[in-house]
Amino acid sequence: MTNKLTATVLLLGSLLVAPAARTQKLSSDGAMQTFNYLSDQFFSQVYFKFSPTSGTAAGLHQYDTQLEDYSAAGVEREVAALDGFERRVAAIDPGALDAPVAADREILLNNIHSELLSLEVIRGWEKNPDSYSSGITSSAFVIMERPYASTDTRLRALVEREKLMPQALLEARKNLKNPARISTQIALEQIDGDVSFFENDVPSAFLSGPDAVTDAVTDAALKAEFAKTNAAVVVALKSYGAWMKADLLPRSNGDFRLGAETFQKKLSYDEMVDIPLDRLLAIAFDDLHRNQAEFARVAKLVDPAKTPQEVLAELAAIHPAPGDLLNTFHGTFDSLIAFIRANHIITIPSDVQPTLEETPPFERATTFASMDPPGPFETHSTKAYFNVTLPEKDWTAEHVAEHMASFNVGTIISTSVHEAYPGHYVQFLWSPKVESTIRKLLGANTNIEGWAHYCEQMMLDQGYAAAPEGATPEQLRQARLIRLGQLQDALLRDARFVNSIKLHTGQGEPGGKWTIEQAEDFFVKEGYQSRAVAEVETKRGTGDPTYLYYTLGKLEIMKLREDMKTKQGAAFSLQKFHDDFMRQGFAPIKVIRKTMLGNDSPVL
Repeated sequence: MTNKLTATVLLLGSLLVAPAARTQKLSSDGAMQTFNYLSDQFFSQVYFKFSPTSGTAAGLHQYDTQLEDYSAAGVEREVAALDGFERRVAAIDPGALDAPVAADREILLNNIHSELLSLEVIRGWEKNPDSYSSGITSSAFVIMERPYASTDTRLRALVEREKLMPQALLEARKNLKNPARISTQIALEQIDGDVSFFENDVPSAFLSGPDAVTDAVTDAALKAEFAKTNAAVVVALKSYGAWMKADLLPRSNGDFRLGAETFQKKLSYDEMVDIPLDRLLAIAFDDLHRNQAEFARVAKLVDPAKTPQEVLAELAAIHPAPGDLLNTFHGTFDSLIAFIRANHIITIPSDVQPTLEETPPFERATTFASMDPPGPFETHSTKAYFNVTLPEKDWTAEHVAEHMASFNVGTIISTSVHEAYPGHYVQFLWSPKVESTIRKLLGANTNIEGWAHYCEQMMLDQGYAAAPEGATPEQLRQARLIRLGQLQDALLRDARFVNSIKLHTGQGEPGGKWTIEQAEDFFVKEGYQSRAVAEVETKRGTGDPTYLYYTLGKLEIMKLREDMKTKQGAAFSLQKFHDDFMRQGFAPIKVIRKTMLGNDSPVL
């Protein structure tokens, strides 16, 4: 579900284009002004209007008291609004726009097409029960997590949102038709965390947390109202969980798969990639096999007497204790920053470091680590949070060990690079320099996740964590284990690449189906992951169908870099390449290639 639903659609009045004008183009006179006006109206009248939670996250706090309209009628209103804007934006001749604005027009149209595909074809609002329970939890979290206003002000906004949450869960019962069993299972896995969040985390944050201590809520009436609305949300979530278990789960016999046609449309709209599925799958397997071969080569250097799988098992056991995990991540920041600056990798626009914290409850079932920066329009609370998923207290020792294998001596480094330096956090630090609102808000994951994944390999290739000249055997071993960790993370992303295509399209499979069990086995055997990771990653893939964008984006960026080297020759500068890439915001790589290379050459 897109979570961009509301009860009201505001039309553009004088800019309405009659249906007959679908194939016409507006004259070049005033095209720039018309597009700029329309794009501004799109965000205020559609994008944030139907997704006020996104408005809060972006730093636009006029939306804080609103909640998404989760009703079927709300979906119809959003579809109508999107259709109207699609006609108006399409009517503007791209030839009458400056090149960057013409690219923004294409990005905006693709976003509209993607939202319509999600609502009308994929129909997650009928198939994904977690989008309701985790959706309302996220709506509370974005108000709770940042002290962008006084505790009283934020609590008043939360109370208004909480008043609307029980109805959202009632709409879920009306809307959900025939989810896939795994979709309902994921929602049930998350529901206890959602309940606990409202029972414990939210009251603590507002009434006894660190912000509340310095900015205490003094309004007794507000406290009483909050106690009432928060209790109602807890009751509604528990009831929703019981309903899912007793009613929805037994009849969850649907299919999470998108199918080939919808999958390719989504990839085209979201990432501007139209490579045929068979070639995409070949690209995925080629990269997988390259990384497996390199893993085997480095593993032999670590211990010639062991197989790669035996070295992998040894690597999995070299990790910090769960209680030391956050501090271990923090300990990597200074060395990463120093290396980046000494080796002219990229400009880091700020000395402020991200804040490490535990992953919010509603995200723990499907993620191990993430970066949560403030929105592009946030002015009062500019902390970025590096979230890490710690083992749950009720896990078995075996489950804890499997989970912690994802944070071994090598993957700790690659995760810090990916999430912080010079990955997501540095890209966030560059975002204020991007002038286009479209490129701030409508990001392509092949850019965002592709950049972060590209950095994992690039940093080691440039010499980070390399053994020094005259290194001792232990120093050589440490450097090789770090490289193996990076390769293991690369293989994880390769396995996502393959599984995203096979799970949702069945490409290359007899009968056109690839099962959950096959996907999990592929993560273990070909992606070199633990069974616990394989289960989490497969679950994610059922609801995040195009999560191939990590490796796909990495390969696109690597090709762009090589093409820029060829074009510029001796004048090529890695730092300038990276800085110029950052200046393009979160645009698809296709758009960035045209800007930086000056042509429409293939992305891969």
